Amino acid sequence: MNQTIICRCEEVYLEDIHNTAITYNCSAREVKLRTRAGMGYCGGRTCRPAVDAILETITGEKAGHAIPMKVQPPVRPVPLAVLGGKIR
Repeated sequence: MNQTIICRCEEVYLEDIHNTAITYNCSAREVKLRTRAGMGYCGGRTCRPAVDAILETITGEKAGHAIPMKVQPPVRPVPLAVLGGKIR
């Protein structure tokens, strides 16, 4: 299996997703939790379709039939000084 990057934010490769799905018989959500694919800055908006397609070829099930990955909108980081009230 080649080293194709599926999740750029967390640097998760096709081989990682494939091996995890085969070894643990995972749903999309479980693959996300085990590999961190979809947990990066984009919140899975970039890699989710690829992960769903990979799992569909391995399991033969559509992504809608299993527990889907949850997509989180990206959030800007907030410095602790702002939260602590030192910066206005």
